[in-house]
Amino acid sequence: MNEEQPWITWEESGTPQRARWRSESQAMPATLLPADDTLTANAAFKLVSEGTGLLWQGDFHNGRQLLQALGRRVDRPPRVGAAAPAPAGGRGDAQAAARDAFARHRAAQARRAALLGRVLVKFEPDRTIALRRAPDVRAALAEAWGPPDGSASIASLRELQGLVGAHEWRKKGVEVPALGGRIHPWFGVFSPLRGEYLPLVAQAPLPPGAQALAFDIGTGTGVIAALLARRGVREVVATDLDPRAIACATENVARLGLAGQVRVVAADMFPEGSAALVVCNPPWVPTPANAAIERAVYDPDSAMLRAFLGGLAAHLAPGGEGWLVMSDLAEHLGLRTRDELLAWIAAAGLRVVARHDTRPTHPKAGDPADPLFAARSREVTSLWRLGAQ
Repeated sequence: MNEEQPWITWEESGTPQRARWRSESQAMPATLLPADDTLTANAAFKLVSEGTGLLWQGDFHNGRQLLQALGRRVDRPPRVGAAAPAPAGGRGDAQAAARDAFARHRAAQARRAALLGRVLVKFEPDRTIALRRAPDVRAALAEAWGPPDGSASIASLRELQGLVGAHEWRKKGVEVPALGGRIHPWFGVFSPLRGEYLPLVAQAPLPPGAQALAFDIGTGTGVIAALLARRGVREVVATDLDPRAIACATENVARLGLAGQVRVVAADMFPEGSAALVVCNPPWVPTPANAAIERAVYDPDSAMLRAFLGGLAAHLAPGGEGWLVMSDLAEHLGLRTRDELLAWIAAAGLRVVARHDTRPTHPKAGDPADPLFAARSREVTSLWRLGAQ
């Protein structure tokens, strides 16, 4: 593992220092400056805006307060520049406006993550933090990073908060009403917090033969595989390429008492053979991810979606169905059209058997202050039932 983690270097009192850089989403700063409680938020904001990393050496809680103060400064609306003109009213103008709003939103997210990610914390070789009022985060780091390797490490305070949050989610789990149980997501594995699609999977009529065998493609936490097993499918083969997802799904199905029905395997999309039911919930938005965890949401150029459609017919048993779980948010953002999706379905030798729709219930869907509210307010999540032509 050491070979995969670069060294970050800096000086303290003229003495060279170094530690392992630990981040799955944050670029390592070229310059690292020790900082403590004497540093003002305005001075810190200037430094991080210039690309300097701040190695926090003050009180831990004060470091968290500094991060909050920086967040407020990052989120301030710009003082100059006229508002963007309203679209003229045509469909093309509306789509262009939606794409532009989404691009600005993503750029703002990336800038915010980059700036706030430059407040850094050092971990001793035993993964303790030698700061006043620092918490014990060793269990959270072990889950995310594996066992200590004897080296000091540095990571962003913001990322540390994410690791600790993931540790708590893994401990308490996420209640899934459609499942009648809880799913425990691991760090780096997307949590089914937004689960409006799960009742669709729980209620759609199973095709003939699906009680014997089903595939769950890109299983993640294993929630869909577990739901199919709860519906009485005797064997579910769940696939993923991410080792964390494979371990997470394996643990979840065992915790739910479904290990005898669900087999989690490492595979690029489809396992060998065919099944009467093949389910896939690919990332819904066809743009690059800014961080590793976002790969469950962002699918550059709809690559996973098109791979699923392109390979589905070859893995469907006669009379079987492929269930595609897909939001139309990308359509409202001007990133993909319904005609494109239907063309990919037809080109793959598939037809639409039926479609079951639901509306999202997450808070952003009803928040006019959200920068993407115009798209979110019209979003529909669907379970597309696809058969061979």
